[in-house]
Amino acid sequence: MLNPNSLNEISARISELIATSPAKDIEKNARALLASAFAKLDLVAREEFDLQVAMLARTREKLGALEARVAALEAKDQKPAT
Repeated sequence: MLNPNSLNEISARISELIATSPAKDIEKNARALLASAFAKLDLVAREEFDLQVAMLARTREKLGALEARVAALEAKDQKPAT
């Protein structure tokens, strides 16, 4: 059975090798490239999107109520005076 200290030592050596290898530079460059591409896309966070969807739904409800109210007022105005 492996000694826990041996596993920690192996893990530390692997981490050290990755930190000094070109793979780390490739990862940094890839992250920077992706961050730049996402910044150009003008994306929004999911939370902001969900807030906007909820606000649009409320606005549509209010618009429907106002349209019904205007229609009722117009119908009332169209009735002949007796």
